[in-house]
Amino acid sequence: MLTITPKYINKTKSFLLPLLIFNSYYSNPSSSAKILINPSLVGTHLPNPSSDSKEIAASFKDWFRTSKNPNFDRIFKILSIRGDEVLAISAKEDSDWGLGKLDIKLSESFVLEVLNYKKDDILSCLKFFDWCGRQPYFNHTLATCVALFKILSRAKLQSLMLDLLDSFKKQRKLHTIRFNDMLVVGYALAGKVYIALQVYGKMRFHGLDLDSASYHILLNSLVEEGCFDEMNVVLDQIRRRGYEDKFTHSIVIKSLCKQCQLDEAEEYLRGLLSRVKVLPHHAIGILVEAFCKSGRFSCGAKLIQEFGEMEGVPVQEAYGIWIKCLALAGKTDTALKFLNDKKSVEGYIPDAIRYNILIFRLLKKNQLKEVSDLLLDMKENRIVPDKVTMNAVLCFFCKAGMMDVALELYELRTEFGFTPHSLMFNYVINTLCSEDNIDEAFQMLKNLMQQGYIPGKRTFSILADALCRQGRLDEMKDLFMFALERKLIPSDSAYEKFIRSLCRAKRVQDGYLLHGEFNRLNKTPSKSTYSYLIYGFNHARRGDLAARLLIEMQEKGHTPSDKLFKYVLRCVCQMDNPERLFLHLLEIQCSRKGYDQRTFNYFIYGAGAASRPDLGRGVYDMMLKSGIVPNVNSEILMLRCYLRSGKIADALNFFEDVKKRKMVGRKIYTTMVIGLCKSRKADSALAMLKQARENGLVPSLFCYETLIKLCCSETKYDEAVQLIKEMEKIGRKVSSFVGNLLMLHSLYDHNLYKAWLRSSDQSNEKLSHAMLGQVIATFSGHVNTDAKAEDLEELVQNCFPLDLYSYNMMLRKLSINNMDEACRLFKRMCRKGYQPNRWSYDTIVHGFYMHGRKAEAQLWADEMLWQGYAPTECTRDI
Repeated sequence: MLTITPKYINKTKSFLLPLLIFNSYYSNPSSSAKILINPSLVGTHLPNPSSDSKEIAASFKDWFRTSKNPNFDRIFKILSIRGDEVLAISAKEDSDWGLGKLDIKLSESFVLEVLNYKKDDILSCLKFFDWCGRQPYFNHTLATCVALFKILSRAKLQSLMLDLLDSFKKQRKLHTIRFNDMLVVGYALAGKVYIALQVYGKMRFHGLDLDSASYHILLNSLVEEGCFDEMNVVLDQIRRRGYEDKFTHSIVIKSLCKQCQLDEAEEYLRGLLSRVKVLPHHAIGILVEAFCKSGRFSCGAKLIQEFGEMEGVPVQEAYGIWIKCLALAGKTDTALKFLNDKKSVEGYIPDAIRYNILIFRLLKKNQLKEVSDLLLDMKENRIVPDKVTMNAVLCFFCKAGMMDVALELYELRTEFGFTPHSLMFNYVINTLCSEDNIDEAFQMLKNLMQQGYIPGKRTFSILADALCRQGRLDEMKDLFMFALERKLIPSDSAYEKFIRSLCRAKRVQDGYLLHGEFNRLNKTPSKSTYSYLIYGFNHARRGDLAARLLIEMQEKGHTPSDKLFKYVLRCVCQMDNPERLFLHLLEIQCSRKGYDQRTFNYFIYGAGAASRPDLGRGVYDMMLKSGIVPNVNSEILMLRCYLRSGKIADALNFFEDVKKRKMVGRKIYTTMVIGLCKSRKADSALAMLKQARENGLVPSLFCYETLIKLCCSETKYDEAVQLIKEMEKIGRKVSSFVGNLLMLHSLYDHNLYKAWLRSSDQSNEKLSHAMLGQVIATFSGHVNTDAKAEDLEELVQNCFPLDLYSYNMMLRKLSINNMDEACRLFKRMCRKGYQPNRWSYDTIVHGFYMHGRKAEAQLWADEMLWQGYAPTECTRDI
């Protein structure tokens, strides 16, 4: 049971005022009539929308009750009793006893009315039909049998119809009610037109014949099934017997339309104007609908206008068809204009079906004002609402923000015999979620699913998003498990969001449990879902489950990315005693992809990332035993495997082994130099670089940068200067990275300048090298202590490309002696498009404080904070 929370009160929209006026009009016609007649009184007499939700709900309750027939309701209530509700007697006996007590006077018309009252309650209609047939004073007629067959046909229960027809053949007393006619009609409505024709042929052989109604049902079924040759034969029989009437003409036009002979159908319809006294009203609508389905709306509009202007031509049904076609095509504004014009000029009122179609299309486009007007029209014209109308009303109140009214009407659904459909539930749950009333939405969806309701995937996704957004993963898990138990598969996006949320919350085990349930339904999770789970288990250090999911992912036809594959291997290698699983995974991949270098390289990489060179060397040796020649990538990965693990001696030995087998290229030397630098083995790295140069190789710029950085950090400035000279000698220009390193170390250590002086040879020195020396001298404080911002910027720019780090270093230099020049450089930097960072602002603030200019320092500190940066600890201390 849902409760109406206070947050839904006062949600009534202003466009609902006509409904309030209407409600007052029917409760007190005399007073409300004055409101409608005198516009000047509207402002003072209109009900308050915020306080009349209950009045609106009561008005719609009264309207819904007009669809009820108490006598028929009692019949269907008795028929709906199940056997488990009555212990003493069976359900059939209980129904017989209950219906017998009602003292029903059976007649053909009464049975037809009862069957038409609740056509969607198939089981109850069958029970009633069976009960009537067993009463001694009543025999079913052809009309009652046809009515039941139409109910079953509409519900697409053809197999049940055939079973009934077989059972009818065994009941001799039915042969007294034109039994052959009933068989022909039954098989025709069941879609078994050839069986119907066989029965018809036997009838004609024995001198029997169908009546007019049966002929037309058979003729229409032949058209529906596309049997146009047989249809022409039956049509000829109808004309010979003089049965041709308005129904015949309508079916002929339908036949032409189904054969896409629309122009011939229109010609046939116009020919009827001079041949028959009354034009069949079905015929115009059939042709209009055919024109619309083929996209020829202009032809449909022409027919509607032309026949609508003729006197005595029944066009009411054609109007309804035209409104339906316009609405279904999304032309709701045109449909509304047409309806209003015909209503005002001709007094045309559509039936409930046409209203329903138009209302739902308007709801889809959020044209709530127009929906309100149509509902008011239906109530004013006393149109009896059906279940579709009731669903539309509840959807409308949900979209209008009046959940209190919608829920109140929903709670009374059994009173009206109202069966909500999925769209209504979707609207209710979506509205509850949008109002952040997740508890009620969750409970409502759970209750509905217990009753067999299957929510739309969009509704499920909206609720899933809301629960995940609020971190309510336990409820989300219950909802998913509840849905999966009922074979309801959420959308891939909802499933992925939940898995992702569980993994982020470090509840990957719950995600894996849900994944297992999903797999049991023979559904294939998406590649993203597998990735989330694998990354989750990697973070949880569960390489065994990550590997299992990787294998399953491949079995499901997904190809894992290189990053994901390496991630799993790294996690496996970080486990305790991973050897068995590692080799098992390698065997599986080799059996799947074959023995190729790429697969082996993946595993060497994984071993290296986990600092397990022993596993990596095992894979490398296996590659050699398999007859696969390792490529450069394999050797580089093996070297990294040793170097990352700190196994420098093993790396050097492996390097020497490779040298014995082949000529070593620049990539391998670069790997060795970079790896030795990361292990802070400067001497070994310098020796390796020297060896590469002696072998005629040109090391990469990155190789030089890394080695220069290590030498500077270990104050080996002579070696760093030599590397810079060597780099320039082979044509490598000084990069921003190297230049920034030199400025940084020159600023804090004068030994770099001394090393530069020791290595300088002014006679053979290049201009670029000399200018770089000036930069080192300037930052070391040996020259130009009062440098201008423009001069310093130009000097540095002539040596290497500037970046933000370069400007920060220049700011630091200028702030030592001249804060005004530092501020000028800051402005120049901004004008050139560089975005100052924390270090830029901190340098200025620190400099002003060091120079005692506290007011200016405070202004810059405020600006720094406004930009989202906090001063460094050093600056905060002063």
